[in-house]
Amino acid sequence: MKSLDEYLRNAEQAHGHLCAGQVLGVRLAMLGLQKLGIDDPQGKDRKRLVTFVEIDRCATDAVAVVTGCRLGKRALKFRDWGKVAATFVDVNSGRAIRIAAKESSKGLARQMHPEISDKNQQQMLAYREIADDDLFTTQWVKVDLPPEEFPGYKGERVVCDECGEGISFRREVRMSGRVLCRSCVGERYYEPI
Repeated sequence: MKSLDEYLRNAEQAHGHLCAGQVLGVRLAMLGLQKLGIDDPQGKDRKRLVTFVEIDRCATDAVAVVTGCRLGKRALKFRDWGKVAATFVDVNSGRAIRIAAKESSKGLARQMHPEISDKNQQQMLAYREIADDDLFTTQWVKVDLPPEEFPGYKGERVVCDECGEGISFRREVRMSGRVLCRSCVGERYYEPI
């Protein structure tokens, strides 16, 4: 693995700026990889990892930079739970670890660096220094990954009987003998006008 500083430089470049969320995300991902024994996530170990992230903020970009997991590669999975947390799954061994930022880290940052008035700067510095156990909770977990969730899955593509759009990766809904997309069964995030 690269050093913390190298990953932070890469995260800043990918995200557009460096912030406390980036530092948390880099540290979180580095810890997850270390716990799983994955030391070359963008090289020889690149197909070993699937990562679930639980927030769509700065930390997620940093996790992607460290792990090499991307949505487009089907190795990064997003669950909109609003938590600075990620679960790292070693697809070879089936082992998985969930790591979450402790809310108490913000108070710890204030205690460590009261001389810094800017909250982001205070947290950025403290999050580099705080021990893993004080910054994160870790929990070994079980994650069931069906074949269609793996990177590189080549499955049947079906067509929605209602709208005619193609559906990949077994995301269709079968209802009353019809094949429907989730949008046509009412799971829309948009409303046609």
